[in-house]
Amino acid sequence: MGYGEQQMKDLQATIERADVDSVIVGTPIDLSRVIQIDKPFTRVTYELDDYSDPNLGKLVQQALQG
Repeated sequence: MGYGEQQMKDLQATIERADVDSVIVGTPIDLSRVIQIDKPFTRVTYELDDYSDPNLGKLVQQALQG
């Protein structure tokens, strides 16, 4: 899902008001290409493993099978 123009403005304003030394950007896109970030920032990536049982894949399969 994308963000609307107002949501992007709100996010930029929130970052501008934050009393921080640095911002960690954990979004799939390069956030600095769509908003101005007025503080030093670092992009990070992550992976998520679902170890629960049943996991999301099993739950979807069960729902599809009825």
